[in-house]
Amino acid sequence: MPKSNLKNYLQLHFIVFIWGFTAILGALISIEAIPLVWFRMLLAAIFLGIYFLIKQKSLKIDTKVGLKFLFGGIIIAVHWITFFASIKVSNVSVALVTLSTGALFASLLEPIFFKRKLNYVEILFGLIVVLGLYLIFKVETSYWLGIVLALISAFLSASFSVLNGLYVRRYDAATISFYQIFFGVVAVTIYLAFDGKFTLEFFQLTSSDWLYLVILSSICTAYAFTTSVDLLKYLSPYTVMLTINLEPIYGIILALIIFGEKEMMGSMFYIGALIILLTVLANGLIKYKKKSGEN
Repeated sequence: MPKSNLKNYLQLHFIVFIWGFTAILGALISIEAIPLVWFRMLLAAIFLGIYFLIKQKSLKIDTKVGLKFLFGGIIIAVHWITFFASIKVSNVSVALVTLSTGALFASLLEPIFFKRKLNYVEILFGLIVVLGLYLIFKVETSYWLGIVLALISAFLSASFSVLNGLYVRRYDAATISFYQIFFGVVAVTIYLAFDGKFTLEFFQLTSSDWLYLVILSSICTAYAFTTSVDLLKYLSPYTVMLTINLEPIYGIILALIIFGEKEMMGSMFYIGALIILLTVLANGLIKYKKKSGEN
């Protein structure tokens, strides 16, 4: 594998590890999903704004481009809301593993947006992921609401990954990230304002919540999100989504260490998780051999 490709894959895996830790932070933060996402996106937008000021980079875009980023920002906001809501009503392990279905959604969406034929190997891998999920949730029916919310989150994750795969061809990754996060927080702000949620209590967070939110918004959002968008210049949305299936593996290990028995699941859960992991490895091996044959 060329050094540049190896560097991109390693960077992607590091980002996925960070996202696995994101789920832990979501469980540790005591506030509900929508306020959590609002604080996360607001702080991340501030951090990205500071980055643009330091680098003296232009944020100028035209209205048509702005509307595209607005649409993407709303998708991302709802994705994060449903993801954290899934964690709140179930647990970290359930939310993360269900999110792995994003690879299947990406395999169906990518040919439409990139105007290429369906890749039946990708669909097969996506179906194997579904098999892993079936084994997991065959005995975990009490978490049905968390599963549904995480499935919605997975579809939205695949959607904005495919869209950003198109946008990053023409626009700077940091610019895309800033505007999508900015418009996302604007959309959530409008919702919260109409719902009358902005009260004094809304802003009265514990010191630990503020600490976790700063970590979540800076490292896990501003840095990780911008880097993941930039990687779409070099890796396909499907490869990114399938690699994200490692997020539950990293997240589950961290959750077991931090939360202990609360995250303990039945044996079928870990068999299903292993199937997902092997699928990711098989995909990487096939793509590596294909690229090696082309060089």
